Amino acid sequence: MISRSLTEPECFSALFDRYGRQIYDYAARRLGAQAAEDIVAETFFAAFRQRASYDRSRSLARPWLYGIATNLMARHRRTEEKYYRTLQRTGADPLPEPLADRVVRRVAAEAEERRLAGAIARLHRRDRDVLLLVAWADLTYEEVACALDVPVGTVRSRLNRARRKVRAAFGDTDPTAEEL
Repeated sequence: MISRSLTEPECFSALFDRYGRQIYDYAARRLGAQAAEDIVAETFFAAFRQRASYDRSRSLARPWLYGIATNLMARHRRTEEKYYRTLQRTGADPLPEPLADRVVRRVAAEAEERRLAGAIARLHRRDRDVLLLVAWADLTYEEVACALDVPVGTVRSRLNRARRKVRAAFGDTDPTAEEL
């Protein structure tokens, strides 16, 4: 699709159709719904502008798009940290879900969500990026490495560090504890 879009720009819209909602959900959870719309627009605009330099040996554009989105979100870092502090205080998730599911889940997990949000807010930006790309975007370690342009070993160490810090926030210091 990317190669074809060089001569037929309208073909690029298929990437938006395929990945736009995923990028939006990822950005909304990180920055809130309003900022997510901007991030999605900026991500696909940047991708369109950079499509000629896309590495066509990569079979999927998904990690590339998440990498662009993550880099754009770095500009919004202060907003993100403020958002997590607010989420820690309020416990309100930015993505709507069915009312019954939301009520049951909120009653059972409101305190844990606030603690989790606080733990995420305290993570270093690089560790938070890796954790959220794995947890929310469901990227593999290799895809995260590609998205952030770092070695897979770096992804593993950042994720391990982030998981340890989040577990510690919940009072779990057992290194054999189940992964997030």
